[in-house]
Amino acid sequence: MTQAQKRSTWASRWTFILATAGSAIGLGNIWKFPYMTGVNGGSAFVLVFLGCILLIGIPLMMCEIMLGRRAQKNPADGMRWLADKAGASPHWKWVGLTGVIAGVLILAFYSVIGGWVIRYILHALNNSFTGADAGLVGQLFNDMLASAPSLLLWHTVFTVMTVWVVARGVNHGLERASQILMPSLFGILLFILAYSVLEGNFGQAMQFMFTPDFSRITPGAALAAMGHAFFSLSLGMGVVMVYGSYLQRHVSIARTSLYIAIADTAVGLLAGLTIFSLVFANQLEPTAGPGLIFQTLPIAFGQMWGGQVVGSLFFLLVAFAAWTSSISLIEPAVAWLTERKYCSRRTGAWLTGFSAWLLGICVVLSFNHWSDVRLLFDLGIFDTLDKLTTNILLPLGGLMMAIFAGWVMRPDHVQDELGLKTVAFRAWRFIIRYVSPIAIVMIFLSLLGLIRV
Repeated sequence: MTQAQKRSTWASRWTFILATAGSAIGLGNIWKFPYMTGVNGGSAFVLVFLGCILLIGIPLMMCEIMLGRRAQKNPADGMRWLADKAGASPHWKWVGLTGVIAGVLILAFYSVIGGWVIRYILHALNNSFTGADAGLVGQLFNDMLASAPSLLLWHTVFTVMTVWVVARGVNHGLERASQILMPSLFGILLFILAYSVLEGNFGQAMQFMFTPDFSRITPGAALAAMGHAFFSLSLGMGVVMVYGSYLQRHVSIARTSLYIAIADTAVGLLAGLTIFSLVFANQLEPTAGPGLIFQTLPIAFGQMWGGQVVGSLFFLLVAFAAWTSSISLIEPAVAWLTERKYCSRRTGAWLTGFSAWLLGICVVLSFNHWSDVRLLFDLGIFDTLDKLTTNILLPLGGLMMAIFAGWVMRPDHVQDELGLKTVAFRAWRFIIRYVSPIAIVMIFLSLLGLIRV
């Protein structure tokens, strides 16, 4: 061990894989990936995305897990400890602390969207989509956004669900939730996929997602795929680092990173096949953007046999994915509070969750009473938090972690932690030192609108 302090650890590498995959598998896989595929040329986007996961996502995940396990601390104190061992500036702690803050900021708006999903489970159970056209489904969505009390209620429910799990600790909370929610998520996804094969247009969905059309691989689509590969794996905010700090020394970082990436990518691909099968079967638009789940799919559920049951299960699937991600968002902050001995884990979880909940009230109001409020980048509250975290804080966090692992840490320390053979280590180190930083800078500049492709 790198320090004497006794620390919670995952029961096995598979529980670590489930927990970290749960963090990575969220709304981005089931909501964002399908609509990004739709608007970026279908199979061309999938092809580039898979390449980016292999060449950028997995090496960066290995980097973050390695930093966490080497330090055996929360991200803020871990980065400072690692910097001290490397003879570098203690200011590297701000990389970890920025990730801690980013997680709380993300939960503030993530829990609001999680509340939407819970509300839509009830809509599906109440048969609200049966026979509904685009106008009625759109009205349901707009009415939900216009009602601040309703949004606040479901935002509160989702936040309490999240904090309750984290407060129970690594083994009784994070680990047990992952052991229940992740198999359930895969089971529901496979059931809905089987339904879409029977009732949807599965052939057209397969053709759309897996028949290469290289003319659609534009620089813009490639950059979008690169960006989504980075964000899809929950990189850059300290979540993977703090999860890695609970990982036993004998577990292979490279192998577990590969398994996590496979699970994360598989869910995105299967969700895309499922969604597009239902969309094509009902002659709906596959390039509907973010409204694909909340405004396009409900129309399909309302027109298909068994749509009430399948719709309910689908939104339950999305809720499970959102839940497993949300519990990881505040874990870095809770670990920081408890390891600093500021408070107990239970108090730290509820305090952090309450902070995110308070900020989430502003997000709730941004959809109705405060819809005219403008903050950074002349954006509303929801869009400001989204852009500040996903477009700025996360890419910067990932960039600095890659630079630290590739240029600041001693190579023998890194190789000792990764356990790679010489050729594999040299390839990984080349990617972390050169390929990953260049890719992240391109993503960062593109997201800020500073480069056009």
